[in-house]
Amino acid sequence: MIIADVIKHLEDFAPIATAEDFDNVGLLVGNPKTAITGVLITHDTLEEVVDEAITKNCNLIVSFHPIIFSGLKKLNGKNYVERTVIKAIKNDVAIYAIHTALDNHHLGVNKIMCDKLGLINTKILIPKKGVIKKLTTYVPKKQADDLREKLFESGAGSIGNYDECSFNISGTGSFKANKDANPTIGTKGKIHFEDEVQLGITFPKHLERNILQTLFKNHPYEEVAYEVVTLDNTHQQMGMGMIGELPKEMEEEEFLSHVKKVFKANGIRHSKLLQKRVKKIAVLGGSGSVAIDDAKNAGADFFITADLKYHDYYKAEQKLVVADIGHYESERYTKNLLHSYLSKKISNFAIILANTKTNPIKYY
Repeated sequence: MIIADVIKHLEDFAPIATAEDFDNVGLLVGNPKTAITGVLITHDTLEEVVDEAITKNCNLIVSFHPIIFSGLKKLNGKNYVERTVIKAIKNDVAIYAIHTALDNHHLGVNKIMCDKLGLINTKILIPKKGVIKKLTTYVPKKQADDLREKLFESGAGSIGNYDECSFNISGTGSFKANKDANPTIGTKGKIHFEDEVQLGITFPKHLERNILQTLFKNHPYEEVAYEVVTLDNTHQQMGMGMIGELPKEMEEEEFLSHVKKVFKANGIRHSKLLQKRVKKIAVLGGSGSVAIDDAKNAGADFFITADLKYHDYYKAEQKLVVADIGHYESERYTKNLLHSYLSKKISNFAIILANTKTNPIKYY
């Protein structure tokens, strides 16, 4: 097995095409054709983590956070990022980062937070826009069922909790093949009329290449007429944050104690308590101040996130309580998810959970 095989498993679960545009995900260091000796799963990639990978004979590090984020212009070892990358390259250790591809997954970072808190009736807080596309093509009526089925098999036609969705309009197509054509239907130099189906089918953006390959492979025409457009629909199973409900209402202080225990937080900074029982809870792992208004609009009683600044607490406006539990703390179970997933997919070499503690924040 090579590094590319492990990457395929990861991207089958959380495609990097679903990551945020500002992010830097995927294989950051290394050759995808290198044979695997072992995989080390970590939250952050630091020099100490590379040392652990070397000691444990792991030549691939799968990290939640990307060690290279804003780009490198030099590799002189002047900071921790450059030193980590240099050490990885010198020792033939590859680094793969998944970050917001997993943030946006409906079973990813925020679902873990919800599960740890015991929330029910969960859904995406900010469904992602611009990731649903629609293919429209025209196919002879006799071959329409077969083409439609092949597109379904390639991942097209899923909308929320529904699969094999399409729209079909019967009509008549016309064409005339010139002398250089090699028509499968009709005769060169003569106009041909064919009973056709206009087939419309949606698919997630990251599958576009695969969907088009399936279309061209299975369409009976020599020249395939088609169009692909991006829809305004949001993807209800992809996006940032989640919101759900506690099985039973809790007092605010009781809930804060619950949060602190679940995420092993050394302290929780929060806005003014509203002296009411809470039930509806919004979460966003990592830096989540951008979602305060979304949490308010969704009717959340509490918003659990991290990296809040002074003025962010004013944004609560006594409509909900915003709470900062710490960046690492909010994502602390992410590496366990990756370890569990890869361990189930791969059994012929070691998938190891890193022991190195990477939380840079200490408390006095």
